[in-house]
Amino acid sequence: MKKTNAVLSGGGITIFEVMSRLAVEHGAVNLGQGFPDRNGPDDVRAKAQEYLADQPNQYPSAMGVADLRHAVAAHDKRFYGLDVDPLREVLVTSGATEALASAFFGLLDAGDEAIVFEPVYDSYAPIIQRAGAAIKRIRLEPPHWDIPRADLAAAFSPRTKLIVINSPANPSGKVFSTDELSFIADLVKKFDAYVVCDEVYEHLVFDRHVHTPIMTLPGMRERCLKIGSAGKTFSLTGWKVGYITAAPHLLQAAAKAHQFLTFTTPPNLQRAVAYGLNKDDGYFADLSSAMSRKRDILAAGLRDVGFEVLDTQGTYFICADIRPLKTGLTDVDFCRELTINGKVTAIPISAFYESNGPQHFVRFAFCKDDATLHTAIARLKAYFQR
Repeated sequence: MKKTNAVLSGGGITIFEVMSRLAVEHGAVNLGQGFPDRNGPDDVRAKAQEYLADQPNQYPSAMGVADLRHAVAAHDKRFYGLDVDPLREVLVTSGATEALASAFFGLLDAGDEAIVFEPVYDSYAPIIQRAGAAIKRIRLEPPHWDIPRADLAAAFSPRTKLIVINSPANPSGKVFSTDELSFIADLVKKFDAYVVCDEVYEHLVFDRHVHTPIMTLPGMRERCLKIGSAGKTFSLTGWKVGYITAAPHLLQAAAKAHQFLTFTTPPNLQRAVAYGLNKDDGYFADLSSAMSRKRDILAAGLRDVGFEVLDTQGTYFICADIRPLKTGLTDVDFCRELTINGKVTAIPISAFYESNGPQHFVRFAFCKDDATLHTAIARLKAYFQR
């Protein structure tokens, strides 16, 4: 029989699904996959029920319902000072992954090159490759995840169509500084390229760090597609409501791909997210502070167990070095062993690299109830004290 598509069928099952299945099989506390224990804000969920009952449930515009497009524009103005035309510069997608796919398919041609930073979220590469483009990978190394600027500059060429920036970044928890973004922006402008900005964790930034969209830098407004996620902002990961902000010529490229991917997203969920984005500033501040507190709970617990814990500037995730525990295992074997025998699940950082990634770092998710975190810490202590 003829072979199936080599790019999509050749990649195997995502590491998140593999480890989550293993967690279920062995009754482990799942700190691998980044989904919160909580069920999202009560008022946002109530609005989804209300709108399901009393608002249209037929096809909305492929661009998204007007309420949400206006809410995204208002959000970008409120938090970043961006002036956005809600009808020409906002597209609603079925989650941020579909937003990424729409951006990649809308922009890339065979022969183009796309630059990504490793460790890299696992959906980027197969979509970029399926669009026909080649990938150039720039490795960021723990513990500080600094950009190797000479390597990045050398990666740009006349074939560079775009670079992907994930900030705050999964899995590293890195928040790109304005200085780093300015360096990237200068290269983008020099080589007439675009930026796909994966900013799904934009409201999960901790301590004194600040999330700055590269779109706000001089000369970048027309070159960026900014992607946000209601799943992360409202702890409703199963809703799969994402959105893109971009100049009209870029947005139309993504929208034309989007119409052949999912076309639209449940309208009641879109309207409920619009309600959520219009919440006062206190909601967003509380979200960040609450997640920061959970980070600190898990970080302290991991240190007590014996891990060396890396700095986490944002996101749901914290990375830890397993070497102080003298396990003698690779990160992949460690995570499997920990899930089966320690009953706690983490994700190996090497899974976020194409090859030869660091072999002794793992990622834990702290977007869980306090009780879940304390249970995981207790199990880790019991396991490593045997």
